[in-house]
Amino acid sequence: MKWRSLEGSAARAETRSLREIYAERKTLIAKYVPAEVQAIHDRVVEELKQSGAAGRALQVGSKVQPFELLNQDGQALSSADLLERGPLIICFIRGPWCPFCVGQMESMNGIVPELQRLGVSLVAISPQTVHQSYLMADQHKLGFPLLSDAGNKVARQFGLAYRVPEYQQEIYKRVFVNLPFVHGDDGWELPIPATCILDRDQTVVYAGAEPDYTVRPEPSEIVAFLSQLPR
Repeated sequence: MKWRSLEGSAARAETRSLREIYAERKTLIAKYVPAEVQAIHDRVVEELKQSGAAGRALQVGSKVQPFELLNQDGQALSSADLLERGPLIICFIRGPWCPFCVGQMESMNGIVPELQRLGVSLVAISPQTVHQSYLMADQHKLGFPLLSDAGNKVARQFGLAYRVPEYQQEIYKRVFVNLPFVHGDDGWELPIPATCILDRDQTVVYAGAEPDYTVRPEPSEIVAFLSQLPR
């Protein structure tokens, strides 16, 4: 299944909550994706939860080591440079083949003007190649950097990287989600979806890692949190 913006959703995405957008996509998945395939994805989510994956992610109060990654235009961006301007939001996503990642990115795109007013930078990080990031940013008209985390090095620093189990790899291969091609390596690793906010001193002040990829924070809630930070 190729996930694009649903017809007319680009105009609606700014007014609907992310929960409403996700509810619509869950309805489509329930209708078109075979139950046995849904069960496999649910099994992976449950195994990640049982393994305590979210608890291994960086928590509020943790210090983050500086990192530098290439954006969708092949330009190097460093966390240190971004933090000189103010707080930094980092969204770890799986890729453009995930309807929930796409929905989150489109919703976050809607708050970019408000983030600029608050002096906050926003980036998304995924293991996809620079070229794949360019295609995603162009297709969805994203107004913020998509950073390519080759080999999930930064995701691993944040405690988010995991290997896709072989039984789920078979499902992805059947529906043409070619992660080795999208990532440029054969590691079959993904990050647990997460949203983090770093303060200027590289301290995590907001952390939300969720093995259930259908659960992401509302952009409006992120803006409300940022508005309360001391300046």
